[in-house]
Amino acid sequence: MHNPEHAIVVVGGGPTGLMLAGELALAGVDVAVVERRLNQDLEGSRAGGLHPRTIELLDQRGIAERFIERGKKHQVALFAGTVLDTSDLPTRHDYWLALWQEQFESILAGWVGELPVTFYRGREVTGFTQDNTGLDVALNDGGSLRAGYLVGCDGGRSTIRKRAGIDFPGWDADISYLIFEADMAEEPDWGIRHGERGIYALGRLEDGKRVRGVVTEQHLVHGGKPTLDELRGALAASYGTDYGVCNVTWLSRFTDAARQAAAYRERRVLLAGDAAHVHSPAGGQGLNIGIQDAVNLGWKLAQVVKRISPDDLLDTYQEERHPVAARVLQHTLAITALSRGDARTNALRKMMAGVMEMDQPRRWYTSMMSGLDICYGQNEGHPLVGRRMPDLDLTHSSGPVRVYDFLHDCRPLLLNLAEPGSIDLGSWANRVRLVDARHDGAWELPVFGLVAAPTAVLIRPDGYVAWAADQTQAGLVDALTIWFGPPSAP
Repeated sequence: MHNPEHAIVVVGGGPTGLMLAGELALAGVDVAVVERRLNQDLEGSRAGGLHPRTIELLDQRGIAERFIERGKKHQVALFAGTVLDTSDLPTRHDYWLALWQEQFESILAGWVGELPVTFYRGREVTGFTQDNTGLDVALNDGGSLRAGYLVGCDGGRSTIRKRAGIDFPGWDADISYLIFEADMAEEPDWGIRHGERGIYALGRLEDGKRVRGVVTEQHLVHGGKPTLDELRGALAASYGTDYGVCNVTWLSRFTDAARQAAAYRERRVLLAGDAAHVHSPAGGQGLNIGIQDAVNLGWKLAQVVKRISPDDLLDTYQEERHPVAARVLQHTLAITALSRGDARTNALRKMMAGVMEMDQPRRWYTSMMSGLDICYGQNEGHPLVGRRMPDLDLTHSSGPVRVYDFLHDCRPLLLNLAEPGSIDLGSWANRVRLVDARHDGAWELPVFGLVAAPTAVLIRPDGYVAWAADQTQAGLVDALTIWFGPPSAP
């Protein structure tokens, strides 16, 4: 029996898997998604918001407004309960967007549904074998698929990671929490509180009646589906009452464990999102860095599949994204520690609040939390290299445009800001879009500040700068070759 073949098989149709599938489809690659759910329905609201860099990535694909119109903008970031202003972040999207994961997934799935992506729903991957040309992927219904590459976006308990034999080192859990959505017979004490074992909080859902809450458990519990009695006990221990909690529609357990895959790649198998890194939800970074993983990986996989770039381009995925997640793990460990409510931690949190409200620490922290300060590589040469390209207003022959308008189709871009026609792409002309334009304003980078305006910028499909120059084209051919294949590539 003939098994269906795809260039890429993505395992997991959550936010990371959907974004990766969309990126690959935009790049013209045959991609399939294996998802155990029959649709995008979720139990509970899950993650609660998008960070500025994630919104920029969606803007690069021309779909940000779909999400913005459904969410609520907040020009603040939180540091262990301290509210920090983000209105001076140098981006069009200087805000956090409150939007539940169930809404985010629904909108993202709608976009992916407009692209040529194959879905195998109601199925799970049970195993795979690799050879020199691809993989045979076994499904739980007895069927199988053939793939050139396999990407595990299947969560913290990733089957793909385990089957690939990739270690998952990190820090064991100290605390477990219950998160829930329910009714309460009594009016609860709203807001966030700090207990000796960590934070607990109650807030209203959108209907203004039901409650979404998180409470710490008095003793660490690993896994298992929590019960209503356990929720009542945790509420009573934290608040002195369970408020008559009833009609629970979502109840789940999580811990403060933090782990990261030792490798993001094992030959033809790659990992992204929670399959590659798990941590406490403090700071709300999990969904966001998963989306950013997908956008970093997608165009690279596409170029390798199309034989534009050699296979070792995929090694830059771990080189660039592993340090980002490692920093997030460290951050969540720190924030979780600061969330405890004992006298010593309260004193430390109060002292740190004063520090973080100072201008320079505030700018540093909000730039980090937003994902806008990420810099890939050693950043040799112009300060832009390795950093996200600002979405500048440009003057173009067609009229006023923005930089991100030229990134909608997931293609690399060479932006010439000098004399029109002064750059010749040569053998790369069929792979890289060349745009002559002008920008008259300042160039500002998060934390770094103002930088000298370059005369040309080479921008990768993920929106990061591969090369920038002032008056000279030195290094351009090397950058084109490294990121977009040798001159002889198809």
